[in-house]
Amino acid sequence: MSKVIIFPTDTVYGIGTPIYDLEGIERIYKIKNRSKNKPLACLCASLDQIEKIAILDERSRMLINKYLPGGLTLILKSTDEVNEKIGYKTIGVRIPKHEIALNILKENGPMLTTSVNDSGSVPLNEYDDIYAKYSSLVDKIYKTNSSSSNVSSTVVSCVGEKLVVLRQGEVIIE
Repeated sequence: MSKVIIFPTDTVYGIGTPIYDLEGIERIYKIKNRSKNKPLACLCASLDQIEKIAILDERSRMLINKYLPGGLTLILKSTDEVNEKIGYKTIGVRIPKHEIALNILKENGPMLTTSVNDSGSVPLNEYDDIYAKYSSLVDKIYKTNSSSSNVSSTVVSCVGEKLVVLRQGEVIIE
């Protein structure tokens, strides 16, 4: 049984499914009306989880140690297993700084996620709005009393020779 959930993070609410749940991944693309050429990012609870899905070098380890948990997504080369099972040669990884999100990730393992919205629209970040629009489309929606930043994560590619900031969010890389 595929499991698609919506849960709060430190940046914006996310819609996610366990990393190897192909049915769940398909559902997220349909729910968001998202193009298949836009991969989903992977939220992890720990460095341990990241190491199971991505190949780390000294530079990426340094960024993880300095900025995570927090609003930074790193694009890394994926492991052979990730490439074989879901077709991602690279994968965006992040450890959120949010208790509910971390508990979900500890329980379910790494989860492919994206913001809660129709693709190309502003992310929804109010529980009542999210519930009204998505409650019939997902298996569970988690509510939080703590507020998110409402700013999407900074995305940095660590794949080439140089670090490349693909999206500027709240984390500024020095």
